[in-house]
Amino acid sequence: MKGWRRVMVGIMLSLLAGCGNGEEQDDGSAERLGGVAQPEEEHDTEPAPEQEPFDQEVALGVSVRLDETSRLRVEGTTNLPPGTRLRVMAQRDASGVSWRESVVVEEGGFAAGPFGPGSGLPEGAYRIRVTMPPASVQPASVQSRLGRQGEHLSGPFVVSTQHGQGQVIEAQWSLRIEPGGVQMTP
Repeated sequence: MKGWRRVMVGIMLSLLAGCGNGEEQDDGSAERLGGVAQPEEEHDTEPAPEQEPFDQEVALGVSVRLDETSRLRVEGTTNLPPGTRLRVMAQRDASGVSWRESVVVEEGGFAAGPFGPGSGLPEGAYRIRVTMPPASVQPASVQSRLGRQGEHLSGPFVVSTQHGQGQVIEAQWSLRIEPGGVQMTP
């Protein structure tokens, strides 16, 4: 049995060695991997243009509604810079089931959803959470306004991360789905 393995290993090595033509060529072409030309990596070498630091308290508001399929739609307003990435989450209190969507701030607002199963959301208590990932993962234009660690953020929605990634945004609202629609609760 050991002899058989040696023969197979020898054959494999012979095949691998025979893949080239024995001559190395350097014609200045792009490095090839697996016989296919690889595109040159694109690097964002230009720093974002210098912009004024974000000098206002973060404003964030949401409105919610049920669509025609009884799933939740969330629309938000904010003064965060255009291009800021946010995460919107809807969670049912009774079961802990949640739905998430990543959104980008455009023209002072954002929209997310529909949240919920295709059959629609059952009545009950829910929570809406809007969070901003750390500034270090935001686009360069947003980082230049908020700071690399979110140091230019201020206001009641701003919290420090537990892992030393600076300041982020966390906001939460409670709501109740009832036969008549959605009611925001204090």
